Amino acid sequence: MASVRQRPNGSWRARYRDEEGKEHAKHFDLKREAQAWLNEVASSQLTGTYVAPAASRGTLEDFYADWSKDQLWTQNTRRLADRAVGECSFRSVPFMRLRRSHGEAYVKQLANRLAPTTVKTRVAYVRIALRAAMLDRRLAYDPLEGVKLPAKRKTEHTMRLPSPAEVRAIRGAIDPAWAAFVDVMAYAGLRIGEAAALQVGDIDFLRRAIHVQRQIQNRVGALDVLPPKHGSERVVPIPDELAQRLSRHIEAIGVHGDDRWMFGRPPSPTALRHYFVNACRAAGIDGITPHDMRHHYASGLIWGGLDAVAVSRALGHSSPAITLDVYAHIWPDAADRTRAAATALMSSTADSADDLRTTGS
Repeated sequence: MASVRQRPNGSWRARYRDEEGKEHAKHFDLKREAQAWLNEVASSQLTGTYVAPAASRGTLEDFYADWSKDQLWTQNTRRLADRAVGECSFRSVPFMRLRRSHGEAYVKQLANRLAPTTVKTRVAYVRIALRAAMLDRRLAYDPLEGVKLPAKRKTEHTMRLPSPAEVRAIRGAIDPAWAAFVDVMAYAGLRIGEAAALQVGDIDFLRRAIHVQRQIQNRVGALDVLPPKHGSERVVPIPDELAQRLSRHIEAIGVHGDDRWMFGRPPSPTALRHYFVNACRAAGIDGITPHDMRHHYASGLIWGGLDAVAVSRALGHSSPAITLDVYAHIWPDAADRTRAAATALMSSTADSADDLRTTGS
């Protein structure tokens, strides 16, 4: 129930009761202003965007402190979300005062000091919390909705594809104990954390395959052994030569601990990256990271004729759309395929014509 009544002093008192029966009132100089406020409240109640005045006095910082405790996140996800919300410039602004301008100022602040991809990640975590506040009827709208993020450079301009010669040079320059570590990234597409987490039991030498079923992440003063990224657990078929190299590694270098880790007890991805960088330096190669070994593997699959679904499964992407977003510039386009098919057709026709001329003579 809602009503607008004039008070003895001439002002207008608008009042309504919320769905819990609690009365709310506000005073206005003009009757039409009071009625407009009631209409706005009624509209928000109908559309599901209504927020009680008491709830709207909360802040993102306070809401996140309680809400985040109940989220089923990995330690790394929690760390990233804590950092994003903890550094959000409007985290202490009451929900009722949040405006789009707060979101714009926050994004600009991030863009001035962080790379576009990092800005996108930070904003995504903040928006997860904001949407949760909206669902919990604490916030009417998302101040980051529609705010333009800084454009990132196109993948084809930033991706470094190591050549086969560079991969061989890096492998040749690294300590033999880590050569197979380079191999599983370059020829099986494992991420560095997945390679660090490899155990002998993950390798099926008979079927020539690697089961990627865990990853290692660095944390201050500790290592976390976790499941792979969402959708990334997979079985990767491997070449005979890679299976043989892994077998020789086990025989010559040995394995570690009761779990039979391939590269440590378990190893730190940070330490493995250090060994990799030193090998690049020794080989005289600049600008290549361990993750670029994964790009090397992906490009080989693509140039070998595999479609996006097959490449996505081998890489452990959650969907082929991600694969296409990252590697679309590598796939041959329709013109390339048409040209190749026409070239093959023309070659076969030319051979036939030559045969005819030879027979006629």
